[in-house]
Amino acid sequence: QDGMSPLMEQMIFFHDHTLMILIMITMMVGYTMVSLTYNNLINRYLLEGQMIELLWTIIPAITLVFIALPSLKLLYLLDEMNNPSITIKSIGHQWYWSYEYSDFKNLEFESYMSLYEKTKFRLLDVDNRIILPFLIQIRMLVCSMDVIHSWTIPSLGVKLDALPG
Repeated sequence: QDGMSPLMEQMIFFHDHTLMILIMITMMVGYTMVSLTYNNLINRYLLEGQMIELLWTIIPAITLVFIALPSLKLLYLLDEMNNPSITIKSIGHQWYWSYEYSDFKNLEFESYMSLYEKTKFRLLDVDNRIILPFLIQIRMLVCSMDVIHSWTIPSLGVKLDALPG
């Protein structure tokens, strides 16, 4: 799915960045293996020496830094929460979800999966959809009553695991 939030766009960019690094590493190792297979010449300075050992230690470390720095930036962006305007408590049950808007009094409902109706999204559509406001900070509190559940909105880059308790 296309990203519908700035954080999901950042996750897609990070995925593409990491994939390009992995493709370059794979092509370089593949080229080296093919050239060593078809080349009968040998270089005695390539097999022994502190310079080559230094290079094959430093180059992977630099590669890991190029992957780790954007990853850490993205982790901090995903975890940031600035004064949420609304808090929604989502409780996973065996066959349904129940939602509570804790900022309002007695505003709670249950959401069952639509199994038999002819809907556009079979087994993904529900009878009572949760309404999320647009362009405000939302805090989701997710827990479970019985087993581990997963609450997700893929296009926003949100996936929360609900644990019992």
